[in-house]
Amino acid sequence: MNISIHRPTFVTHLECSMTEERYEADRLHGLSRAGRPLLVRYDLAAAGAAVARDAIEARPTDLWRWRELLPVRHTASIVSLGEIETPLIPIPHSAGGNVLVKDEGRLPTGSFKARGLVMAVAMARELGVTRIAMPTNGNAGAALAAYASRCGIETIVFCPEDTPEINVREIAMQGARVWRVNGLIDDCGAIVGRGAAEGRWFDFSTLKEPYRIEGKKTMGLELAAQLGWELPDAIFYPTGGGTGLIGMWKAFDELEALGWIGPKRPRMYAVQASGCAPIVRAFEAGEEHAERWEDAHTVAAGIRVPRAVGDFLILRAVRQSGGKALGVGDPAILKAVDDCARRDGLLLCPEGGATLAAYREALRTGEVDAEERVVLFNCATGLKYPMPAAPNTLDRHAPIDFDAL
Repeated sequence: MNISIHRPTFVTHLECSMTEERYEADRLHGLSRAGRPLLVRYDLAAAGAAVARDAIEARPTDLWRWRELLPVRHTASIVSLGEIETPLIPIPHSAGGNVLVKDEGRLPTGSFKARGLVMAVAMARELGVTRIAMPTNGNAGAALAAYASRCGIETIVFCPEDTPEINVREIAMQGARVWRVNGLIDDCGAIVGRGAAEGRWFDFSTLKEPYRIEGKKTMGLELAAQLGWELPDAIFYPTGGGTGLIGMWKAFDELEALGWIGPKRPRMYAVQASGCAPIVRAFEAGEEHAERWEDAHTVAAGIRVPRAVGDFLILRAVRQSGGKALGVGDPAILKAVDDCARRDGLLLCPEGGATLAAYREALRTGEVDAEERVVLFNCATGLKYPMPAAPNTLDRHAPIDFDAL
């Protein structure tokens, strides 16, 4: 007889992020009746009574150390590939002595998408989902394929036809059926939505299920612990769907409710590419929602998201924090990637390069001060992306001009 082991979790209910309408926990949900993301709510007083901050600090520094603040109820539901706490790397030569990069490329499948998808897949497993479909610009599909394959959930992934080749092959190699679509990620999402409406699969699009946010919020929990429970002055976050920015903002509120941090918050900077900047446009116009960005294009494929279902949550966090939405051009992104690799030895992905480019511009305009402690998020390993050619060769049989080397 299989005995299901219950883990200490303190979920009370789910809540519509727009209307605050309550939804029952432990049931399968997509968007709320208002068509908005659902947020997981916890009995934080009970969680705080059950575990002390010191006890968290004493645990192994993986994602699951935060289990009292995560939604998975049954140990058997957990699916893991070794989700470590990612390091904070100084980049003094390309950004200055007070700037740290949280290098999410160290996670399974090489990106921060592992955080959200490990939680979403674990909850799908717990709630009996057997087939999942999702649109992706690359890294989310790879993480979904890996975790779903590991626990036997069938997966279909749709990606724009110009998704980096390595991502498409990675998704296929890890067991998903992957289809290239002649459109952008929201066009892929429309196909997923149609299939879900016909009952063919469960829709795992960004923020269309409640649990990816809970995985991504661990970035904020980790950051607080790594910095001695004192949050940085500013966070620069590459923003497409914005799940991580929304999740971190939620994490900070939960930590304060537990009494583990004070009221200080970092200014949140939502970084987009100027070739696809719907959040920037809405922020500058004072709007609560962002219109679809037409003809989206950028070298940073991961933030090429023309429309985000959680747009108002991103904008709300940015404004409440005193931050901004910032757009940077592809030349500045590529220069930042090159500078950080050559001068600090850290190979950023283009989306991570966007945060460094945005920080440099914010420093130039006085938006941030060089003395402030700043964290940039590098969301994936730079090894997944095209690099400039290195064509030099040497004939070992010919005379060697060592001075020329």
